Amino acid sequence: MILFLGILVVLVSAVVLAWQSFGTSYPSQRISAGAKSDFGLMAEAWNAIHEHYVDQAAVKRTRLTYGAISGMVAALGDVNHSTFLTPDMIKQEEEFTKGEYKGIGAEIKMKNHQVTIVTPLDGSPAQKVGLKSGDVIIAVDGKDIAGLGLRQVVKKITGPMGTKVSLRILDPSTGKVRKFILKRANITEDPVSWDRISGTGIVYLRIAAFSEITTKNLKKTIKAIEKEKTKGIILDLRNNPGGLLKTAISSASQFLQNGNVLLEKNAKGRIKNVPVQKGGLALHIPLVSLVNGGTASAAEIVAGALQAYGRAKLLGTKTFGTGTVLRKFPLSDGSALMLAVEEWLTPKGKTIWHKGIKPDLVVPLPSGVAPFFPAQHVPTTLQQVRKSRDRQLLDAIGLLSGKTG
Repeated sequence: MILFLGILVVLVSAVVLAWQSFGTSYPSQRISAGAKSDFGLMAEAWNAIHEHYVDQAAVKRTRLTYGAISGMVAALGDVNHSTFLTPDMIKQEEEFTKGEYKGIGAEIKMKNHQVTIVTPLDGSPAQKVGLKSGDVIIAVDGKDIAGLGLRQVVKKITGPMGTKVSLRILDPSTGKVRKFILKRANITEDPVSWDRISGTGIVYLRIAAFSEITTKNLKKTIKAIEKEKTKGIILDLRNNPGGLLKTAISSASQFLQNGNVLLEKNAKGRIKNVPVQKGGLALHIPLVSLVNGGTASAAEIVAGALQAYGRAKLLGTKTFGTGTVLRKFPLSDGSALMLAVEEWLTPKGKTIWHKGIKPDLVVPLPSGVAPFFPAQHVPTTLQQVRKSRDRQLLDAIGLLSGKTG
């Protein structure tokens, strides 16, 4: 989840994306007696700022209000999960779940007080210029963003389609700083793509996000793959920021015959089973799934379920670590709180939240190498994969071929 896409700077999926499709309003008149004294303290601070702060032009009521709400949520310590969304942010995450975006196409989050890219989305300007998971944004349009909140950074990065924005990016793995110029765009993404890797007898299947159309497109794709003579499927969940919980359940169920997709634990410690939906279309074909630090939220649910039942070997690096059910609490001005109300566990009861999922085979990419995503309907050869130096994809091919990576 965690909070996304400023018009496609996805504020991270993990946060906004794994939300449940229901909400509850809490009118201002429902203030408990115990909260009145605390609100009074906040009013004292509010009045002091309005009456005495030297730069009165900077005193904006909405900005102060949103800042106070954001501060309350931040005080929970639920970093990159529970969050406050402005009306604009809500509109953006709605676009994301529909598979439509505007902007640069990078999901970002705050990590160690740095604005960090969780993943560039498929076909986005961010992916095309080479931004990758873990990159840190240190400046926007030549101005240092140190000390700014995530919402402020998103606002600086987003803008009208066709306009440009420059980002100065730090690669923590090398310490190098580079400048990127991106052109904002409209992005309509098909969350499911596939291709044959010629000469291997293996099919590459990628799920880029769990939006409203993912399961429908996945079923259609599996039916097409069934017509191929294949040794197995490589399910690529790398840089998948997540999406809708219901979609993750129905998508995982295409590969699982029975059992649970996940477990949900509430605030009282009670655990609820979330069973596999019957009628999966790819229950027996050999499967290897690729994951990395950009695999988050709903994508972790799918990966965790496949691993728990031995349905697929997970190969790559540890996943992001998003493991809460977010519930949407609409506020009166169109903004909303996204609060963690339940925790996700794998079918075997393992915690995902903050820990991530460790793959069965830990295979990091070489320094400076990005995941290779074969293009839809464009023949992919083993030679192309080798040239990409994508060791994770090469090792997955080796596993399904019965050879070493």
